[in-house]
Amino acid sequence: MVKWKEERGLVLSTSMRLVEKGLVAGTAGNVSLRLMGKDSPDLIAITPTSRYYDTLTVDDIPVIDLNGAAVEGQLKPSSEMRLHIAIYKARPDIRAVIHTHSTYASAASAAGLEIPVLLEEEAIFLGGTVRTAKYARTGTSELAHYAVEALEERNAVLLANHGVVGVGETIRQALDACEMVEKAAQVYFLALTTGRVNPLSPEAVKALKDVYAKVQKV
Repeated sequence: MVKWKEERGLVLSTSMRLVEKGLVAGTAGNVSLRLMGKDSPDLIAITPTSRYYDTLTVDDIPVIDLNGAAVEGQLKPSSEMRLHIAIYKARPDIRAVIHTHSTYASAASAAGLEIPVLLEEEAIFLGGTVRTAKYARTGTSELAHYAVEALEERNAVLLANHGVVGVGETIRQALDACEMVEKAAQVYFLALTTGRVNPLSPEAVKALKDVYAKVQKV
């Protein structure tokens, strides 16, 4: 019997959706989910490295601990496992991490741009301006450190000259964050073509976040 079948299956199905939605191409991108329960403390299910998602089965999804040691599965975990682990360690509130290479957001990361809060939904669901982390080579501890540094308490960050990371309390929320960053990047670039960009004020961003937080508690 496959251990953590439901959680590993969710990682696999979400990975397939990244391709379907055009957020990644080929074997790019990665998805992870923090496992919950008494028998799985500090464990994550994560996509394997350099594999086409449509060739995988549930038992191909590796399970590792927060030191990167293998717990379940035969395939090598994503080359970006340091990035995922660093975020989980820094953000106990987060249960899912997704890394994508969507076009407009990647263009913003290549230009070293931050994506300002132009739409209310960005304030509510992303938590504010999407910053671009300092550049570091893929798969390195430096990349992980810079990503956590730029992410802070938000739900998304750009990796310089690379792509996007979205996080959430659920894997659906992490996917939503990645999609929203791509939409926000498109809106930003379109606004730039008009010569006018009017971000929401910090006060407006805070008010929107506060209202949404209260709604979530009802």
